[in-house]
Amino acid sequence: MSGQRVLIVDDEPQILRALRATLHGAGYTVDVAATAEEALTAAAAHPPEAVILDLVLPDGNGTDVCRELRSWSQAPVIVLSAVGDERQKIAALDAGADDYVTKPFSVDELLARLRAVLRRRAPEHEPVLTVGDLRIDIAERVVTVRDERVKLSPHEFDLLRVLVQNRGKLLTHRALLREIWGPAYQVEANYLHVYVSHLRKKIEPDPSSPRYLLTEPGAGYRFVDPADDRL
Repeated sequence: MSGQRVLIVDDEPQILRALRATLHGAGYTVDVAATAEEALTAAAAHPPEAVILDLVLPDGNGTDVCRELRSWSQAPVIVLSAVGDERQKIAALDAGADDYVTKPFSVDELLARLRAVLRRRAPEHEPVLTVGDLRIDIAERVVTVRDERVKLSPHEFDLLRVLVQNRGKLLTHRALLREIWGPAYQVEANYLHVYVSHLRKKIEPDPSSPRYLLTEPGAGYRFVDPADDRL
């Protein structure tokens, strides 16, 4: 973690000061920006390894900044959204943001999510993925739970594969539908819910209290490793 560069983008001076001090104290190198233009200029001049980005900026919005960053940078982005900004938050996630924190937020939660996205900065798309009791062989399309093979439909397997390869990251309904069913999908979000429910019954020790496949209400799903310290 030591020295990793983080760009904080927020037009509230007190938040910039507080986050800069907190992240600096945690060992990060910190750049700050108060506008969309400053953010893009700073990111180009000193490429960050992660970005903390407010959605509301005086000269634009965080979604546009995120979309622009995604055209040339793979740095993970955590968006800061006010309570009630559900549409903006989901739009930012669909534009390529990796996670979000709602204002007012806990600094400890933000730091935990920052550590999480940095761990995933260069994910390994290995042919065999192992998380907890799960083992997913991508090439053979075989899934085992506690060494017992689990029969999945093609869409169930693809859904699990995408979620595990992006473990810890919040994937929106739209992103999952587009990834599994293609860009011209005509499947409704409630159809996705059915697949998630079926998948939980096959991989979760207790489907009513999932350990792996978590729901983010109104946004999407997140696959987590129970051994991880992520919130």
